[in-house]
Amino acid sequence: MMSVSQREAAELIESSDIKFVRLAFCDVFGVQKNISVQASEIERAFTQGIAFDASSIDGFRDPSHSDLFLFPDPATMTLLPWRPSRGGVARFFCEIRNPDGTPFSADCRRYLADTERLLAAHGLRCDIGAECEFYLFKLDEHGNPTDTPLDRAGYFDIAPADCGENVRREICQTLETMGIQPERSHHEQGPGQNEIDFRYSSARSAADHVVTFKQVVSTVA
Repeated sequence: MMSVSQREAAELIESSDIKFVRLAFCDVFGVQKNISVQASEIERAFTQGIAFDASSIDGFRDPSHSDLFLFPDPATMTLLPWRPSRGGVARFFCEIRNPDGTPFSADCRRYLADTERLLAAHGLRCDIGAECEFYLFKLDEHGNPTDTPLDRAGYFDIAPADCGENVRREICQTLETMGIQPERSHHEQGPGQNEIDFRYSSARSAADHVVTFKQVVSTVA
């Protein structure tokens, strides 16, 4: 991620031929959601927010009070490398606010930011190094996923027993392109089980990285 200011983000979107901006957030279960807006809307998103109907988002609110606003955090800007380089796509994680501008009570990213501030007030800091695991499964003759593990390799095994080596490499390279630095990767103990670990970073940064990691794994694998 780029850790840029609002002005720098707007300039980068224009200079990089970005045509679409995804405004991302998570529901109370940690599932990433997003809406896509034209790149020309980014200034309004920063200053006024982009309204969305939250009535169908798990854990958010009832249909009678459904309107919420997304305000992108410029420090989380990244380009999605699997999208076309011309007319590309940028993504921001967002702060969620009520129509009156107050923080939305179920914004889990804000809760984490509040916790970080509380720790800082006591002279403390929380750094997290996430160890993320996932399973790879074979596809059938029609390209549909099965419940058969990709391999029968074990802990720290190598190719050819480890069939996930190339997938892990592509995931790590994609994350690096997005400004996220994996520390190491390897085959885990179970059949088809893989692990990619990250360097220590602030709690909110680590959470953002894990959410991005899940999206990259699903996209690449």
